[in-house]
Amino acid sequence: MINKKHLTSAVAAVTLALAGQASAQEIDETSISYVGSWSSLSLYQNFEQPFWSKHIPEASGGNISTEVTTFDQMGLGGGEVYRLMARNVIEVTSTVADYAVQDAPELEGLDMPMIAPDVETARKIAEAYWPVLDDAFSERFDGAKVLAVAPYPSQVVFCNTEIGGLSDLAGKKVRASGRTTAEFLEALGAEGITLNFSEVPGALQRGVIDCAVTGSLSGYSSGWYEVSTHLYPLPVGGWDHVVTAMNGNKWKSLSPETQEWLLKEIKENYEQPVWASAVDETKEGIACLTGQGECSRGEPGDMVLVEATESDFEQVSRHLEETLLPNWAARVDQRWVDRWNETIGSVSGLKASK
Repeated sequence: MINKKHLTSAVAAVTLALAGQASAQEIDETSISYVGSWSSLSLYQNFEQPFWSKHIPEASGGNISTEVTTFDQMGLGGGEVYRLMARNVIEVTSTVADYAVQDAPELEGLDMPMIAPDVETARKIAEAYWPVLDDAFSERFDGAKVLAVAPYPSQVVFCNTEIGGLSDLAGKKVRASGRTTAEFLEALGAEGITLNFSEVPGALQRGVIDCAVTGSLSGYSSGWYEVSTHLYPLPVGGWDHVVTAMNGNKWKSLSPETQEWLLKEIKENYEQPVWASAVDETKEGIACLTGQGECSRGEPGDMVLVEATESDFEQVSRHLEETLLPNWAARVDQRWVDRWNETIGSVSGLKASK
């Protein structure tokens, strides 16, 4: 005798399966060309590359095919890709928002130095600012659509000289990870230096610079611990958010069903896993650099871990309010300042004004 409960469950399962098939059939048959961020770093290797090259074609039932590379593999600078996207040369791309601030100074508002001391706050800030970023990309890059905002691990400070806290950066030459980071360093009395990521180890070794800012795990993967002695673990360089965007014409060519499906897939299978990993990667990066904790990625370094103090946080708040936010506000229209105050300002408790 057939169990009615089992039959009902089986019918429900078939219905769900058919619904899934119908959903896949609604997805456009198209191709997507994707240009990702730094090929050597874990964000691309562990998340971008598998998501775009494997997950999207499979999840779309083969309706969407993809071609995947990175800007450095193409011989491009990270700041060029959004401009090329706006000119219809690139369909979808990801790069560090700070790389594009010359073209869109509104992006600087996303990632002020140490405004988010932990990943939970960084995520709240990114989510609050998303609508502002979406409008800025549409205006600055010919109708482009923001698809994702994902962080690198906390952008910390590596020094090849002894420091005991934030104030000890005064008088030092420090490679900054962006314009607002350079302004913050200068407010501390340091000299903010612009230097390509790949040039940093040699510059630290030769004494051209004293310190440099990057993600903890990025610094470990690139061997910065071999030419540095002291590590300051708070996000002096913020989180170096990587923004993924699609060319405006490509976005408009997709059906509403495909647009909705793509945004959902990106959020659930790319963005959320990256945010979840940021906490672990920041911690493991620090463990690998200092030898304090477990390092699954290779031999740990023995850098000195410099503890942050209450005085450090007081300095940060003062410099943000007195220098960084007014400087940024002067570079953008008042409407962007107002929207920053409504979004990130409400999360952080800070206020930007010209």
